Amino acid sequence: MECISVFDMLKIGVGPSSSHTLGPWRAAERWLYELKSENIFKDVDRVQIDLYGSLSLTGKGHATDLAVMLGLNGTDPETIPIETIEIIIASIRNNDELVLGNEKIIDFSIESDIVFNREFLPFHSNGMTFTAFDSNKEIHQSTFYSIGGGFVIKEERTVHEENIELKKEFPFPVEKASDLLAFCLSENKSISEIVLENEKSLRNEDEIDYELDRVWQTMLECMYIGCHTEGTLPGGLNVRRRAFDMHKGLNVEVPYSLPNEWMHAIRQSEVKFRQILKWVSCFALSVNEVNASLGRVVTAPTNGSAGVIPSVLMYYLVIENHEADFNHIKQFLLVAGEIGSIFKKGATISAAMGGCQAEIGVSSAMAAGALCELLGGSPEQVMIAAEIAMEHHLGLTCDPIGGLVQIPCIERNSMGAIKAINAAELALETDPKNAKVPLDKVVDTMWETAKDMHTKYKETSEGGLAVRVNMSDC
Repeated sequence: MECISVFDMLKIGVGPSSSHTLGPWRAAERWLYELKSENIFKDVDRVQIDLYGSLSLTGKGHATDLAVMLGLNGTDPETIPIETIEIIIASIRNNDELVLGNEKIIDFSIESDIVFNREFLPFHSNGMTFTAFDSNKEIHQSTFYSIGGGFVIKEERTVHEENIELKKEFPFPVEKASDLLAFCLSENKSISEIVLENEKSLRNEDEIDYELDRVWQTMLECMYIGCHTEGTLPGGLNVRRRAFDMHKGLNVEVPYSLPNEWMHAIRQSEVKFRQILKWVSCFALSVNEVNASLGRVVTAPTNGSAGVIPSVLMYYLVIENHEADFNHIKQFLLVAGEIGSIFKKGATISAAMGGCQAEIGVSSAMAAGALCELLGGSPEQVMIAAEIAMEHHLGLTCDPIGGLVQIPCIERNSMGAIKAINAAELALETDPKNAKVPLDKVVDTMWETAKDMHTKYKETSEGGLAVRVNMSDC
C-alpha cells in the first residue's frame, strides 16, 4: 500500500506551478543525480530538454523553461533565495552558458536547447526528456513525468521507488477514506491522531513539529508578503495585485513588523461580520499572487491551489479561535495532508490529468475536513465536510489564460476557501446517519469525471477562457 506522508502533500517550493515548475525542477535535479551515479557527469558538454503535452502547451506561462534551467544549475526550490532567480536566468540568457550542477560550465541556448513539443507522451500529459551529449554524440537520456503536487516519476518504475522514498508500512495504512474512518472508530482516535501515529513511524515527534511549523511559517510569510506587496503581476496579462488594496481597506490598526506580529494584530482588530469573507479572500489572493510572481509557497496540494489551506487555517486562527496555538495548526495540517493523500491515491491532484477539480477541488476538501475537526467535528463529520467541498467542484476545468497561473486561478483559491468554510459548517450540522454520499464515492466520481473531460480543458490553454479571452484583451 502506498504510504504518503503529510510532507509529501505539503511541500515548500517556488511558484507558479507544482506540476509545471516544481516537478520539472525536481526532475532536473534527479537527472543530475543519474548522470553522477552513472559516472557520466564529467563527460557532458551539452544538454537538451524536450517538453511534451501540457508542459509544452503552457510551459512558458508556468515557467517550466525557467524551472528546468534552475534545476540543472544545481539550485534547490526550498532554499534558493527568490531574488537570485532572475539573476541566474539572466546570466544563462546573456552568456549562453549554464553551470551544470553548479559545478561545470557548458554551452546552453535557451532558444534551441529547450524544445517545446506539442505532442503528448502516452504515459502522462506532463512528460519531459533530458538528453546529454559529449563532444561527439548522445551519451544519456531519461524521461520523467510530473504528475502533480511536485511528484515526479519515471514510467518504468513504481511510485514507491521514484516518488516517495520507500517507506515502511504505516501502523494505520490508509488507501481509502473508509480505511481511515475504520481506524478512527476502532482506536477511538481523531483523524489527526491516527495520522500523527503514521508520521511517527517515519520520524520522531520533535521532527514532525519542526517540519509542520516550517510549513506553516512559509504559508504565513507568503500571506504576509502578498498582503504587503503592491503592483502588477509578471507575465503580460497586467493583472493588478488585489490583496494589497483589500488588506489596506481592512484597516489593521495594531502596529506590527513581522508575519507572526501581523497575525496577532489581526486577532486584536475588531473584525466585523461583513469583513470575515473579505479577510478569507484577502488571505487566499495574497498567497496566489506571490505564487504567480515565482515566490515561495507551499504546495497544498499544488501550487495553483496553494492559497486555500493557509487562508482557511488563518481564518480559524484570527476569527474562530484567538486562543489557538501551534497544536491547532499541527492538527489542521495533519488532517489536510491525509485527505489530500486519499485523493491522490484514488484519483489525481494534477490539473493536466483532471482539470481544476483536481487542484482547487482537492484543496477545498482538504481545508474543509481540517477545519471541521478543529471546530469539534467527529471523524465522520470530517469526511462529510471533505465530500461536500469536492462535490461542488466536480467538473471544474483548467483553462488558464496565456498559460499563466493567474486568470482564473487566483480567484479560484478565494472561492475554494469560502466553499471549504461553508462545507465544514454544513458538516457540523449533519448527523452522519443521514449522510448520503461517502467521500470515497466522490473520489471515484472525480476520477471518472477527469477521464471523461476533454483534453483541451486540462491545463492546455486550448479551450474555455484561454481561447475566449485573448492576451490582447488584457
